[in-house]
Amino acid sequence: MTLWEGRFGSGPAAELWRYTVSLHYDSRLATDDLAGSRAHVRGLARGGILSEEDAGILLAALDRVEEELATGEFVPGAGDAGAADEDIHTAIERRVTEIAGDVGARLHTGRSRNDQVATDLRLFTKRALLEVASRVVDLQSVLLARAESAFADEIYLPGYTHLQRAQPVLLAHHLLAHGWALARDVDRLFDARRRLDVSPLGAGALAGSSLPLDPDGVAADLGFAARFDNSLDAVSDRDFVAESLFVLTLIGVHLSRIGEEMVLWTSDEWGFATLDDAYATGSSMLPQKKNPDIAELARGKSGRLIGDLAGLLATLKGLPLSYNRDLQEDKEPLFDAVDQITGGVSALTGLLASVSWDAGRMRAAADTQSAAAVDLAEWMVERGMPFRQAHSVVGGLVRDALQRRVPLAELVQAHPALGEAAVSLLEPGVAVTRRTTPGGAGPVPVAAQLHRFAEVLEAERVRLAAG
Repeated sequence: MTLWEGRFGSGPAAELWRYTVSLHYDSRLATDDLAGSRAHVRGLARGGILSEEDAGILLAALDRVEEELATGEFVPGAGDAGAADEDIHTAIERRVTEIAGDVGARLHTGRSRNDQVATDLRLFTKRALLEVASRVVDLQSVLLARAESAFADEIYLPGYTHLQRAQPVLLAHHLLAHGWALARDVDRLFDARRRLDVSPLGAGALAGSSLPLDPDGVAADLGFAARFDNSLDAVSDRDFVAESLFVLTLIGVHLSRIGEEMVLWTSDEWGFATLDDAYATGSSMLPQKKNPDIAELARGKSGRLIGDLAGLLATLKGLPLSYNRDLQEDKEPLFDAVDQITGGVSALTGLLASVSWDAGRMRAAADTQSAAAVDLAEWMVERGMPFRQAHSVVGGLVRDALQRRVPLAELVQAHPALGEAAVSLLEPGVAVTRRTTPGGAGPVPVAAQLHRFAEVLEAERVRLAAG
């Protein structure tokens, strides 16, 4: 079935139909299309365009379609060109007309598929971003719980720059670093959701209508914060899809970074962590293998998400106002990104909740004497030596220790600017306690950070509850 057959003397060619039909993926907008149609019917009734009786018939038909879709009694068709449903919007209108008879033909009064589809997609995106935010908050909750436990157990490990050991940091500090990145993601999800909270319904094909429609009332009915200001913009705007894709892609990048660390940490070479059996896979050939597939896929799927975003931006960049069929390409990348992120966040949440740490191996890697090099330099700075000079002194001692294959502690003890008092800085577990500045990796600032992160997490839960 098409909504435009009156203008044409023949049905669409099979090739056109196969190339343009979208039912196979836009069926997931059925709930949103039904909601938009109900609000549209009620708006038509308020404007006197529909009688209360006809509005009641249409609303009852829409309710029945929803029931039939849920039970499988009504299955939108994708058969031969001209006989099947082009998209979910056409399918629902066809079935409403079959149920309501001639009254069903009034459903599309004052409405175009252009504003209809834009409305459906905004409703879907509002709901989807809230769901993603909820899952990200669940992941943050796990990170906080693991950080609190690691803090209580005084677990620390090397912090890295350039993938080289740099300074010891508390494991709690490292885990919360991922938590703060995700907090920015949650904020971006709500910010993007706020901006897309505008109803396009009533814009028509591009210029509005001569009928007494009620776009403000329809917007309120659907739970939108406002209605459109410009009908041309309303039907052509896909900024909200691009922005949502960016936020989802950045979440994917953050998941990829977590995944990369889990791949490294669970390797025999690092040995910082062991995956729970439920969150690892084996090898079809090598019996000894325990593979971090979730972490690897989180890393790999970030490229797919970047492709979704780049593809949509390329589609949008050359479009004149207002609606163009190119905009049909907005849904698949958005649906894909939502699916990949919801699945990926949940999988990594389970992985991080169940992974076990090898605290001894972490501490041993962090307690190398060279990891306290900056503490030696700062010790001399506290006693009046310029930092650049102190940096040079310690760097020379580290070089000598490596070249002469002698313990750094011996050279520190023998150096006139350091001596026995400075050797204590090289003792296991000492360096990590010396980070005292706000936001730093030592026990005092991390204790404050745990409290602050818990407050942020609670505020996020409040925002989620408010919708």
